[in-house]
Amino acid sequence: MATVCSFALFVFSCKSAKVISDGSMDDRLSAKAVVKAHYQNKLEFRTLTGRVKIDYSDGEDEQSVSVSLRMEKDRGIWISAPLGIVKAYITPDRVSFYNKMDNEYFDGDFSYLSKLLGTEVDYSILQNMLLGQALFDLRNDKYDLSIGKENYRLTPKTAGVLYKTLFQIEPKNFKMDLQQLSQPQKKRLLEIKYENYQLVGKEAIPNEVSILAIEENNENRILLEYRNIELNRSVNFPYNIPKGFKEIVLE
Repeated sequence: MATVCSFALFVFSCKSAKVISDGSMDDRLSAKAVVKAHYQNKLEFRTLTGRVKIDYSDGEDEQSVSVSLRMEKDRGIWISAPLGIVKAYITPDRVSFYNKMDNEYFDGDFSYLSKLLGTEVDYSILQNMLLGQALFDLRNDKYDLSIGKENYRLTPKTAGVLYKTLFQIEPKNFKMDLQQLSQPQKKRLLEIKYENYQLVGKEAIPNEVSILAIEENNENRILLEYRNIELNRSVNFPYNIPKGFKEIVLE
């Protein structure tokens, strides 16, 4: 049970104040209050830089690489492997990457990432996924709340026609603990699990993000581990697709 002090802070805090508890569950909170706290704790930053260890498996192949990450909020995400062997640059209207080992590149819309994750993805969804925010705006729907030992569980009061969703929010920073999006008729599942959070300045940033994407018999697993994260440094996004590379064309 949260302390009376922390509960009062939650109820009466202004919109810009962040909500941080001692990490215990509070059965007095409503679904609306949990959603409100989640958005009060939305990350406030201009830029984010650091390193990310990426482990990837599709059931047949496994790959592991450590990359540099630069992000300008709502404007761009840049990733570079050592020696620029692989680079990616993602903006709200473009996904582009190249691989010097295979001499190939992709330069187009979000169809590549949507195919990889088994669901429609845009820049906002991708950014939220990486930062521990809800994939969609929870304020646009009404939810039932159930309270477990370690998280608040939100399920829509009205079941979606195309999608089923589940959101679990951890009680300390009111960030995502797990979010799940499924399309049973198409045998699709996207599940994002946040193992824990690190405090960078006053902002709670994910430590590890585990992504599971299933589509029929295909399964992709991605594990992201964030390291040396810094906020609000000056950034640039050096990116040019080398000449002579073969374009990846989606079927």
